[in-house]
Amino acid sequence: MKAVFQQRTLDFAVRIVNFYKYLREEKKEYVISQQILRSGTSIGANVRESRNAQTSPDYLTKLNIALKEADETQYWLEVLYQSHIISEEEFDSLNNDLKPIIAILISSIKTLKAKK
Repeated sequence: MKAVFQQRTLDFAVRIVNFYKYLREEKKEYVISQQILRSGTSIGANVRESRNAQTSPDYLTKLNIALKEADETQYWLEVLYQSHIISEEEFDSLNNDLKPIIAILISSIKTLKAKK
């Protein structure tokens, strides 16, 4: 995985940490904020772990986990938006950063599976 993508997932994790702080301090939201913190930071952690995969299946597993965490993060963003905890602008801002991460993960996973 390219360094640019790794940096993108790290930048997203930092945004999620700051978003978590905002949800806790400004919105007094404690449960979902924990969920999105966990899943949103796990994306980049799994992408980073994939760099040191011992085998191709191990690499694929890490990317699949990152994709699952990204999908879960998108779910929590939708819950926060649809329950009127965050605004449409806040939702769009984070979701627009997340969508290309999901697309890259899907593309990478499909490419790896095709090589099998």
